[in-house]
Amino acid sequence: MAVVVHAANIQDRDGAKSVLRKLAGGFSRLSLIWADGGYAGKLIDWAFNFGRWVLQIVERNKDVKGFSVLPRRWVVERTFSWLGKYRRLSKDYESLPVSSETMIQLAMINLMIHRLKPG
Repeated sequence: MAVVVHAANIQDRDGAKSVLRKLAGGFSRLSLIWADGGYAGKLIDWAFNFGRWVLQIVERNKDVKGFSVLPRRWVVERTFSWLGKYRRLSKDYESLPVSSETMIQLAMINLMIHRLKPG
């Protein structure tokens, strides 16, 4: 839907605004966005005011000790795993952020084509 590659000195919470700006106007049915605890705070109100999106934070169960699978979080981790299988995305080979964004888009297009292919 949208991808933004930015410098490591930008907080994820601030970088999320760039991604959400790219989504604006293109996905009229989008109303709910899941995010992990790192995106809590002012971003929730900003997302609602900017795009009328509900930013729902998926939180860990405080009673569970050690590793636990978080609802919806596995979707993100699975996608990162798929992307990591592409050589150009396994390391930071690109010199420009726009090149990295393009490689991510190409990898996702490749994944979707193979899933749509019959048999």
